[in-house]
Amino acid sequence: MSEDYPQTWFRRGDESPDPRFYSVARKVTHIDDGAIAAVTSLYAELLPEGAEVLDLMSSWRSHLPPARAGRVVGLGMNAEELADNPQLDEVLVADLNADPVLPFGDASFDAVVCCVSVQYLTRPTEVFAEVARVLRPDGPFVITFSNRCFPDKAVAAWMAGGDEDHVTLVSDYFERTPGFGPVEAGASRPGWGDPLYAVWARSLPTS
Repeated sequence: MSEDYPQTWFRRGDESPDPRFYSVARKVTHIDDGAIAAVTSLYAELLPEGAEVLDLMSSWRSHLPPARAGRVVGLGMNAEELADNPQLDEVLVADLNADPVLPFGDASFDAVVCCVSVQYLTRPTEVFAEVARVLRPDGPFVITFSNRCFPDKAVAAWMAGGDEDHVTLVSDYFERTPGFGPVEAGASRPGWGDPLYAVWARSLPTS
């Protein structure tokens, strides 16, 4: 469990092994076109041009602006979904709830993104610490989410709150993790469609 949080915060309705749940490929977009456009626009704003990107908890689509990203590595739970993602140059199947250690060297990426998946992390600050390690100085870690999830696999702390509580929770993950600078947040409500929330921070130079 993540340090200093009540253990009950990261329990889930379905505590069966995550690889079993994610063994079935779900090639659907979990947010609508307006929210996807908001994700891509935010990436275009925050990611440096030609960035080497780690797409954390990735799937069959990454929503990265083509002109912005260089090499993209996708780490996710379903090999079939990852293989069908046209923006990924490399793929890795891994369960971060079982082992939060990222199999990359220090300062391997210019940016890390995580789209509509942070609610499933049972060891979030451990994962965030690993992200801080693999990011190059001033690299952004961009978390985006909406009001949708698989409720049986989302952690209790997520299920207990609303949208603004989720922003606060993710911000707290950053604030509890050494290696990140000031936390920023934003929201977009495209028309009558899915809302899109974002929380991000940049990695600090290593001492």
